[in-house]
Amino acid sequence: MSKPYLIRTSLEELLGDLVEGDPFPPERELAARFGVARETVRQALHELLVEGRIERRGRGTVVAKSKLTQPLSLRSYTEGALRMGRKPGRILVSWDDVAAPADLAAALSVADGAPVMRLERILLADGQRIGLENTHLPLHRFGGFRETFDPTTSLYAAIRATGVEFGSATERIETVLASPREAGLLESTTAMPMLRLHRRSLDTDGTPIEVVHALYRGDRVAFEATLTDGD
Repeated sequence: MSKPYLIRTSLEELLGDLVEGDPFPPERELAARFGVARETVRQALHELLVEGRIERRGRGTVVAKSKLTQPLSLRSYTEGALRMGRKPGRILVSWDDVAAPADLAAALSVADGAPVMRLERILLADGQRIGLENTHLPLHRFGGFRETFDPTTSLYAAIRATGVEFGSATERIETVLASPREAGLLESTTAMPMLRLHRRSLDTDGTPIEVVHALYRGDRVAFEATLTDGD
C-alpha cells in the first residue's frame, strides 16, 4: 500500500478515538510519529479538512462537528437544522429591490425589469457560518415584508403566515468554488469546495414564490433525499 493511503488510514483510526472539539495532533507531530514527510501528512490533513472531519480553530486543529444534513424537500433550512439538534441563525448581508433581468423575470412570472425583492443572508448553525443564501421574491406579492419580516428568522414561516402554501420546487445542486467575496462571508477560502443550490418554488396554484441561489460550505453541509418507487 502507498504511504499516503496508510497515513490516511492511520488518521481515520486516530479520529475514531476522539470526539467533537478534541485537539488533533499537529502536522509536525504526526510526521514524526509515522516516520513520513510532512508533505504526506499535510495532504491527508487537507483531505480531512475538506471533508469536514477536522477544522482549524485559532492556530490549531480540532475534531469538527458532524455535517448539517439538509433534506431535499420543501422544508426550510430552519427545520433541517432543528431536526439535527442544531441552533439555526442568520446574518443579514443585504436587502434591496432590483430590476429583474429576463431569466429571473421569466422564472418569477413577472415582466422584464419588474422590481423584485432580493434578500442575501448568511446561514448559521450553532454560530458557524454554513451557507450564503440569495432569495428573490416578487415584490408585488411580498413587498409587505419590509414592515413585517425579521430577516434573522425563517422566511418560509413568514411566507406561510401570509396564507401561501408551497406546492412544489425544482432544485439543482452542483459543486463550485467560491468567489473571494463569498469565501470571505463564509469565513472559508476560495480553494474549499462548495455546493451551490438553485431552487425555484411554486405555490399550490403553480404560481412562482421564489428563486433561490444558495452556496453551502462543502465541509459543513450535506444534502439527502428520500426516494420512493414512482410506479
